[in-house]
Amino acid sequence: MEKSNLKYLLAALGSFALWGFFAIPLRNIKSFPAEEILYYRIFTSLICIWVAILLFRRKQLKADIQVIREITPAKRKTYFWQLLLATVFLMMNWYTFIHAVNNVSLTSAAFAYMVCPLLTAFGGFLILKEPLSGLKLLSLGLALVSIVFLATGSLTEVLWSTVIASFYAGYLIIQRKMQGLDKLNVLAVQFALAVFILLPFYFFRHHGFPDSSWFWLNILAIAVVFTIIPLFLSLYALIGIPSSTLGIMIYINPIIAFAVAILYFGQLISLNQVYAYATLLFSVILFNSKQLREIFAAKSN
Repeated sequence: MEKSNLKYLLAALGSFALWGFFAIPLRNIKSFPAEEILYYRIFTSLICIWVAILLFRRKQLKADIQVIREITPAKRKTYFWQLLLATVFLMMNWYTFIHAVNNVSLTSAAFAYMVCPLLTAFGGFLILKEPLSGLKLLSLGLALVSIVFLATGSLTEVLWSTVIASFYAGYLIIQRKMQGLDKLNVLAVQFALAVFILLPFYFFRHHGFPDSSWFWLNILAIAVVFTIIPLFLSLYALIGIPSSTLGIMIYINPIIAFAVAILYFGQLISLNQVYAYATLLFSVILFNSKQLREIFAAKSN
């Protein structure tokens, strides 16, 4: 890896490492309902991301506004429906992840993000007609075996893992189709749409405005440290390293999350989970074998 690319590599490492510790602030406010955490995460993230864009990324915002003005009404309508559907997938992913961390198990949430890139690839194969080699199809088959292993130990955990991963995979597939716009601006608009969708539920079912400083400290950490900063770092990383490298590095997230679950929270792992995680890890290595060889070859040069 050239020195000029080192800062981009470190940015990618930083983003996924931060996400790996996400369970800690979520568990700190476990006593609050998952929907309340979701509301205030999105509300706070909306404010933070728009402040960041207006302060530091106005050039990119103006460029995207110009793009929207120049495209055809049909293309503009397509963008809107893609934004709306992606927003729904993202909200449901965040809600199910929060619920799983605080009410199911930390390992089920971590397992979801091991499965997610593989589900995304399979979805791209079915929906976007992206080609998959025989080796990659074999690795997806092994991932299915790992899910079966997990299900024999706890059907509840595997259902939550699959649902979390499916929502995020759907979100990523739509993001792939949405080309030509700055990804951070897209996310800011999605936050705004999410707030618009959630406000009726918030006013109808919310449990009163939280007055706990501990709650707001953790919500602020979730919005800034575990949402905005990692997104900035991952987008910055794509300037200097290929998306395939970034795609492999995403697995740092669940590895750290598993370590946090076991070492920090003392969560026990059953034999079925060991088999499931080992099988899935092997399928991940198999799926990314070509990219891994390219990375190691680049380092040796």
